[in-house]
Amino acid sequence: MELKKILVGLEGLKVKGDLDIKITGIQNDSKKIKKGNMFIAIKGYTTDGHEYIEEAIDSGATAVMVEAGCDTKILKKVKEEITIVMVPDTRKALAQVSVNYYKNPSSKFKLIGVTGTKGKTTTTFMIKDILEKAGKKVGLIGTISTYINGKKIADSDRTTPESIELQEIFAEMAKEEVEYVVMEVSSQSLKLHRVEGSEFDVVVFTNLSEDHISEREHTDIKEYFEAKMELFKMCSNGITNADDLYGAKVQRMFPDSQISTYGIDNFSELMARDVTVTSSYADFKVKINGRNERIKVGIPGRFSIYNALAAIAVVQKFGIDTETIKSALLEVRVPGRSEIVDNKEELPIMIDYAHSPESLENILQAVKNYVRGNVICVFGCGGDRDKRKRPIMGEISGRIADYTIITTDNQRTENPEDIISEIEEGIKKTKGNYKIVVDRKEAIKEAIKMATKNDMVILAGKGHETEQEINGKKYPFDERIIVKEVIEELENKNKKKR
Repeated sequence: MELKKILVGLEGLKVKGDLDIKITGIQNDSKKIKKGNMFIAIKGYTTDGHEYIEEAIDSGATAVMVEAGCDTKILKKVKEEITIVMVPDTRKALAQVSVNYYKNPSSKFKLIGVTGTKGKTTTTFMIKDILEKAGKKVGLIGTISTYINGKKIADSDRTTPESIELQEIFAEMAKEEVEYVVMEVSSQSLKLHRVEGSEFDVVVFTNLSEDHISEREHTDIKEYFEAKMELFKMCSNGITNADDLYGAKVQRMFPDSQISTYGIDNFSELMARDVTVTSSYADFKVKINGRNERIKVGIPGRFSIYNALAAIAVVQKFGIDTETIKSALLEVRVPGRSEIVDNKEELPIMIDYAHSPESLENILQAVKNYVRGNVICVFGCGGDRDKRKRPIMGEISGRIADYTIITTDNQRTENPEDIISEIEEGIKKTKGNYKIVVDRKEAIKEAIKMATKNDMVILAGKGHETEQEINGKKYPFDERIIVKEVIEELENKNKKKR
């Protein structure tokens, strides 16, 4: 594609060189550059792409995009035959040129975006499963994986891909004639312009709580919420949770948009009534297509009702029939979300991604009321993230669980003992029984050893993840596999004793 076509729609650009050259690809990673590519220099948190311009040119880049205000010494080293494009914000420009290069693929299908602190993953899977049950071709992009027409094509590194990768995925989905794409849209991706230029048909806000507040993410809850609302500026057709303090503000913030509501407690257009929640499912009554229907969701917890309502609100806009909705919601399962792990001992063991105070409280409370025996909670907190939530989560587990085993999560570059100590501060405020086991596999083993068939073991925090991050390296750690290994290990020990 000609460079001048790739740059369509960009504002405030300055160009030195030939705009008629053919560009064979666009990259923001100098290591991926091939002959004829354009390199877009992005200033990140730890590295500055402008420092790799020479490397990109040596690898074959024929054009480079730089940010206004970059070091002029770098530009002086660029060869005369290389076209230089200067823009006010290269990250924002990356999104637009990616849309242009891949020929605006999101205009070729219905695009559904879901944002919020909790519930994004489950809600997107529910929407996906309902649409597929209706015979539609569906793509999904989110925290766990990317799917095209029912086939998993890749595991995810982040909730929302970088704009260049996102548009490439969209292009592949359009090529596969996908009719609907449902995606999780993180606040960080909105802040960093990853979805800019994408044409959303419906957007959803699930809820907001104090998560992702840190130096690298959002400075405070106000900025966090404002980042989420960027999605509603991109689409005039929205859905919001009327029971959420922040969700209730959305309609007033966008009076010119079509914003519908869902909820349980506060009046809303899609309202759940006669709610029943057990340890294995949730059901409720709701008016769908003008008739009161009873919906049963095969995932326990009150939060599952909110996720289901959001999904119903979306698919109703596309005319999906009631029986299809009911059937899909009954069968839906999401990896790492209230996921029961089958095992030889038939012990109730649940893996859940709960990694914030609210999500931990939700999952513990969801099972506490219905488990005949004890709730045994194994959890830790991630390193290099919001430290304020650690004692809060310790207090929550100490208050609700019958026994807590404090352990590691993704410790990243922090000392695990320091993280655990901060969690312990919270649990000490309760009368809850607890134990510290730093090694997460050993912590899981400890929980399984003490569990009976009447108990419920909750492995909280990692969910769908299959790796543990320690000092910049990722090590294999799939809790489904760990559970099976531990049970086999304990079985072998018992056999030897006999």
